[in-house]
Amino acid sequence: MPENRRFPPEGLRPQGPWTLPALQEAMDAGTVLEAAADRCDTAHALHFTLGGVRGLMPREEVLSPWISGAERDIAVLSRVGKPTCFCVTAIRADEKGAPVALLSRRLVQEQALDDFLEHLVPGSVVTAVVTRLESFGAFLDIGCGVIAMLPIEYISVSRIPHPDQRFRPGQKILAAVKSVDRQRRRFTMTHRELLGTWMENASRFRTGETVRGVVRSVKDYGSFVELAPNLSGLADSREGLRVGDGVSVFIKSIRPERMKIKLQVIETLPPPREPEPPRYQITDGVLERWVYSPPGYEKDPVETVFTSPDP
Repeated sequence: MPENRRFPPEGLRPQGPWTLPALQEAMDAGTVLEAAADRCDTAHALHFTLGGVRGLMPREEVLSPWISGAERDIAVLSRVGKPTCFCVTAIRADEKGAPVALLSRRLVQEQALDDFLEHLVPGSVVTAVVTRLESFGAFLDIGCGVIAMLPIEYISVSRIPHPDQRFRPGQKILAAVKSVDRQRRRFTMTHRELLGTWMENASRFRTGETVRGVVRSVKDYGSFVELAPNLSGLADSREGLRVGDGVSVFIKSIRPERMKIKLQVIETLPPPREPEPPRYQITDGVLERWVYSPPGYEKDPVETVFTSPDP
């Protein structure tokens, strides 16, 4: 699969040290650099401090116009204080004779699209950084500030009320391409396939153990308790349980042929303060077919089939 080492998500590239000769060399070589923007002026240009050199990124160089929301002022204002990738397009002297490096993030994003993102296909596993969380999903930087959507239903097999149950803004994660809209240059991502199959997750637990879990759904006939992001079990009804409660549960049985785990709630616990880091079973490559259900499962297989986009 293509590597995004040259075009990683913003925030993952080392910054500096900055010197005028180093910036000149980077300009000549077309090297992608990264630094945090200091301020946004009234013309919506971004300003950077690159050692003893001032960096200036004009408004039209902040985002490629094909990126969703590029025309909105907030897309520029929100870069202040955040790592921002760029290439150096020119070095000139200001009115006092001090050097000023002219910067472009737009050119880097266009290079990322041509050299990396255009080669992604459904199933491609990439490094991403969470940029924003909404009730419907997470926005991911999949390379140099190019944003892709990760819908909430693709985050994990276990259903969650909000993506903040899994992620925090700025967190580095892995994700796979679910679909690509070449015409609109839009990427939809998925995450659940990287977290392991039912059997891979169930193998971490044994009948007779007592473990921690989180209540994800409360029904008349019992409560579904998440043991891992891709694994839940059903506990008998218990008065007072609410969605989001932490619990300790006794594992009564594990039945792969029915893909069911029977649990008994021992007691309620404080809910987790922070999401646990993802435990990935798949970390690279290109997926073609992922089967969640175990061998011998009595029903039709639960699977994801990744298909190539139309040419």
